Amino acid sequence: MSTSLVRQPLASRASQFYRLTKPRVVSLIVFTAVIGMFLATPGMVPLQALVAGTIGIALTAGAAAAFNCLVEQRIDASMARTRARPLPRGQVTPLQTVVFAGAVGGAGLFTLHHWVNDLTMWLTLATFVGYAIIYTVILKPVTPQNIVIGGASGAMPPVLGWAAVTGEVAPEALLLFLIIFAWTPPHFWALALYRKHEYAKAGVPMLPVTHGDRFTQLHVLLYTVILTAVTLLPFVTRMSGPLYLVVALALDAVFVLYALKMYLAYSDHVARRTFRYSILYLAALFAALLIDHYLQLLV
Repeated sequence: MSTSLVRQPLASRASQFYRLTKPRVVSLIVFTAVIGMFLATPGMVPLQALVAGTIGIALTAGAAAAFNCLVEQRIDASMARTRARPLPRGQVTPLQTVVFAGAVGGAGLFTLHHWVNDLTMWLTLATFVGYAIIYTVILKPVTPQNIVIGGASGAMPPVLGWAAVTGEVAPEALLLFLIIFAWTPPHFWALALYRKHEYAKAGVPMLPVTHGDRFTQLHVLLYTVILTAVTLLPFVTRMSGPLYLVVALALDAVFVLYALKMYLAYSDHVARRTFRYSILYLAALFAALLIDHYLQLLV
C-alpha cells in the first residue's frame, strides 16, 4: 500500500509533464515527418535514421509545445479548451516547465546531431524557434495572419524527415511543406470560428475576432481551394501516381464541401466537423502518398 502511494504522485507528475508536450499535436507532426522519411527513399529507410530521426523530432516538437504552454498560460487559463492544462491549473511551475522544455529539446537536438545529421538538427532547431518564438511570442498576439505566417514552422516536419534520410532538402520535400502550409489556415480558422468568443476574451487577434465571421468563412473557402490545387502538384510533377490522385481528389472534394457549407450556412457544429475532418484529411492524404510511393515501385 505504501509503495502505491509513493508511486502515484510520481506517475501523476510524469503525466502532467507529458501533457505539456501536446501529444496529439506532436503525433501528427511525427506522422508527417516519418512519411517524409519514407518518401525520400525508394527502399526501406535506414533503421538509425528512422529511429533516431523520429525520436529527435518528437522530443524537439514536444519541447516547443511545452514552451508554447509556458508563454500562453494566461491565455490558456481563460479558454475552456485549454484551461485544464497543467500550467493554468498550477500542477507544474513555470520554472519546472523551462527546465523540462530545455532538457527535452536539448536531448532531441543532440539525438539528431549525433545519430542523424547536422542539417536535420539545424532545420529542427529553426522549426523550434519558428513555432516557440516567432509564432507564439511575436505573431500570435499582434496579427490575425499569425496562422498564415507561423504556419511555415508547422509545415516543416516532412522536410525534417526527408533531410534525416538524404541529408538534403529536395523539391519533393518542399511540395510536402507546401501542402501543410496551405492546409494550416482552413484547419485553424475553422477552430477559431467556433471558439471566437474565447479568443476575444483572451485578447488573441484571431481572424474571426478582428475581421468577423463572414470574412473568415470566405478565407477558409479560398484557402481550401488553394489547398486543393496544391495537393495535385505531387501527381503533376510525377512524384505520385493515380492512386494518390484519386484519394486526393476525393479528400479535397469533401473539404471543399465543408468549406462551402461553412460559407453558405454557417453553424458552430459545421465548423467543429470541418476542424475534425481537416485532421483526418491530412493524415489520410499523407498515408495515400506513402502507399502510392511503394505501389509505384512494384509496378
